[in-house]
Amino acid sequence: MAGAAPHVMVLPFPAQGHVTPLMELSHRLVDHGFQVTFVCTEAIRKLLLDALRRNADDGEALDGIRLVSIPDSLADGDDRRDLCKFLDGISRCLPGYVEQLIRETKVRWLLGDANMGLCFEVAKKLGVRVACVFPASAAGLGTLLRLPQLIEDGFFDDKGFPKRRGAFEIASNMPPMYTSHMPWSIDGAAEGQEVSFRLVSRNTQATRLAEIIVCNSFLDAETAAFELFPSIVPIGPLFADQGFRKPVGQFLPEDTGCLKWLDAHPDKSVVYVAFGSFTIFDPRQFRELAEGLELTGRPFLWVVRPDFTTNGLSKEWFDEFTNRVAVNGRGMIVSWCPQQQVLAHRAVACFVSHCGWNSTMEGVRNGVPILCWPYFVDQFANRSYICDIWRTGLAVTPGEDGVGTKEEVAVKLGLVIGDEGIAERAGMLRDAARKCLSEGGSSYENFKRFVDLLSE
Repeated sequence: MAGAAPHVMVLPFPAQGHVTPLMELSHRLVDHGFQVTFVCTEAIRKLLLDALRRNADDGEALDGIRLVSIPDSLADGDDRRDLCKFLDGISRCLPGYVEQLIRETKVRWLLGDANMGLCFEVAKKLGVRVACVFPASAAGLGTLLRLPQLIEDGFFDDKGFPKRRGAFEIASNMPPMYTSHMPWSIDGAAEGQEVSFRLVSRNTQATRLAEIIVCNSFLDAETAAFELFPSIVPIGPLFADQGFRKPVGQFLPEDTGCLKWLDAHPDKSVVYVAFGSFTIFDPRQFRELAEGLELTGRPFLWVVRPDFTTNGLSKEWFDEFTNRVAVNGRGMIVSWCPQQQVLAHRAVACFVSHCGWNSTMEGVRNGVPILCWPYFVDQFANRSYICDIWRTGLAVTPGEDGVGTKEEVAVKLGLVIGDEGIAERAGMLRDAARKCLSEGGSSYENFKRFVDLLSE
């Protein structure tokens, strides 16, 4: 690339599921000769450096990516899982900090997460060009772009509260969306949901300031959505590198010992269970899942974050369970793991997932059948893609009390793993994803055009 390397600022929404794909995108841009300044909040920068220090040369650079931080306006003791307080804080303070950072770094482009659209106007004002990155499905963004029409059609009021219950469809062959599971649907007081809705609406409107909108998806996964919303350009599935050597911005230390544990198991024998960075189970549901995994008689690798379950789970019971399943390699429990390497491992037969989009794309890219257990927002639509449109998995069906029983877990796992049709379709979708990413494929060509635009 002639001349000085173009300098871009990458701005993810401060959450694990947003940082990872934008970090992957950053690595791809560095490979194409770009300078990347990766912006995150101070709290997240600390998590990243704590978890990835072994990959960082000087504590500031991650494989050629300069990591800088800005405050999020919350105090050290504040609960960043309180979405209302968190969203209110970042919407008030981030645009000002981003403006100051742009002035200092003199970047040419802002590559902003669509969920940080409130900073796009600041960039444009300073003469910085804007590219929008949507880290989830094209169907999800397309639905948000239709929001004024959905309000007019009576699905929501002007504060984002559902006026109709249940699901609605934007088009056939797109997953149904659920009025109670929209991106602004958060638990707690009504004013919290209003804050969230205003922020989502404002961010979505700001996408019009971007010269291009790219998303972490591929043409064959969402053909109907890309036909309906041609302004959304697929460049995925995103991943940092073929050898899993580059850090992808995990907040927690990864237990790589699980890879050796997997090596000791036959092909397609292990159930991998992980629910992302945000899902929480109550103690009863936690026990049902644990006992359901044991009931299958299959080996399993289960990611149990320190905050995965609410207070009330007996430590004595969990320690006894952990020790029992560890005998003869039946089960391994870790607090976090290198998920991309796990899903690419020959021993993995099935993925029990919350259906976050990153996890969904990682499962798809490796041809792994999925047992779906969505927790909130777009995960329910992603479940519909997996179960109804791609038909590469099944879903756990909770009982009338909202709890998925151990029997349900064991039966559904048996069905997913034993279904040759699911395995065949998962393999076909994997091959389609790889073809899109290969030279001449749609994601490959779209990414090339994206790089050319950023190089102008």
